[in-house]
Amino acid sequence: MKKFFAVAATFAASLLLAFCVQAADRKEVLKVYNWSSYIAEGVIEEFEEWYFEQTGEKVSVNYMTFDVNEAMLSKIEKGHEDYDVVCPSDYIIERMLNNGLLLPLDFSAIPDSLNYIKKYRSPYIESVFREINPDIDANDYSVAYMWGTTGIIYNKAYVSAEEASTWDVIRNPKFAGKIFLKDAPRDVYAPVLIYLRQEELRSGKVSLQDLMRDSSEKSIQDVKDYLMECKPLVCGFEADLGKEQLTKDRAWVSLNWSGDAVWAIDEAAAVGVDLGYIVPEEGSTVWFDGWVIPKYAVNTKAATYFINFMSRPDIAIRNMEETGYTASNGAMEVLESQIDEECEPVDLSYFFGPEASAVRVNPNLYPDKAVIERCALEHDWGERTELLLDMWQSVKGSQASALTFIVLAVVVAALAIYFLSSRNKKNKRRKARK
Repeated sequence: MKKFFAVAATFAASLLLAFCVQAADRKEVLKVYNWSSYIAEGVIEEFEEWYFEQTGEKVSVNYMTFDVNEAMLSKIEKGHEDYDVVCPSDYIIERMLNNGLLLPLDFSAIPDSLNYIKKYRSPYIESVFREINPDIDANDYSVAYMWGTTGIIYNKAYVSAEEASTWDVIRNPKFAGKIFLKDAPRDVYAPVLIYLRQEELRSGKVSLQDLMRDSSEKSIQDVKDYLMECKPLVCGFEADLGKEQLTKDRAWVSLNWSGDAVWAIDEAAAVGVDLGYIVPEEGSTVWFDGWVIPKYAVNTKAATYFINFMSRPDIAIRNMEETGYTASNGAMEVLESQIDEECEPVDLSYFFGPEASAVRVNPNLYPDKAVIERCALEHDWGERTELLLDMWQSVKGSQASALTFIVLAVVVAALAIYFLSSRNKKNKRRKARK
């Protein structure tokens, strides 16, 4: 018995030692989980150096990426991963906040002179984040990273600005087989519902905010019916292919995000293709990705420093220029970096303050105040999200799209070539044996 207790004590001591070593190691490791291709080169290494300068402590960033919000969230909900910093989209921030999966942000250890969030948070960003949950201020749990709008990318050679200024362009038979929709049910559902509810919006019976929370069976069915009309005209539902097809003149219309539009317009211009981006007149949505500290985070100190560092103006500018998306940073230094005298003046007073009421910047990056006034933030549906996903799968699976037929044709042709080649080889072998 004494021997048993001695062995047990030794085993317990070993476990305790291993735990202490692991805990000590985690103080020097920061686990960051972000979207792929969503940070400028060298920023991670600079943070590690900056953190040591500020705290005298070493930290090594374990940087990992994801491509789907829900896949990232699933890992955190199950407690399988102890990520310290994550960058989910707005509706996932809302879901995490509602389900108690976030830790409040505490920047008290950071001197005010180095608190870039406090100094440079845009008033617009702050107000929108308050809309995420009326009972809990999301600003206490998250810091916006990038933001943008949802709109239409179009090829100016085939589609006029007037034609692209309505969501109904995705149902226009004139562009059959040249239309792409984002494979993102929430980002397609909201614009279509806004289009379908124009009469109620104009009369004041509903607001954009009302529609962003509308998960009624009638609205889901109405959107589904509309998308079923669009389906025969749609070339495909894509995650990242649509913008590239536009740059190669293979597609003319794409329901897409502003960040992808900026990338596509630049890439297309280099090969002589003239693309445009517009937020339809009926109204649209704004979206945000933001930094949060999950419930199961271990290195919360380094996490808060990392989030603060990512809000430093020069870092925000670098991330913005390399990713093509718009930094959620209200520093005048950020605005000045984007001035382009070839652009028409836009009113950005809502984002940077009254001194930015007429500045020349790319309106695809920073929409005019009048555009923002007809946009609203999407919201999480909670348990009713399954209804949205079921509708989306029903639409996508109802019939093969033009893209599907193209892919199938390519596959069939490849198989035919393969079998013909195999038959010829067999015939040659037979002749050789004879």
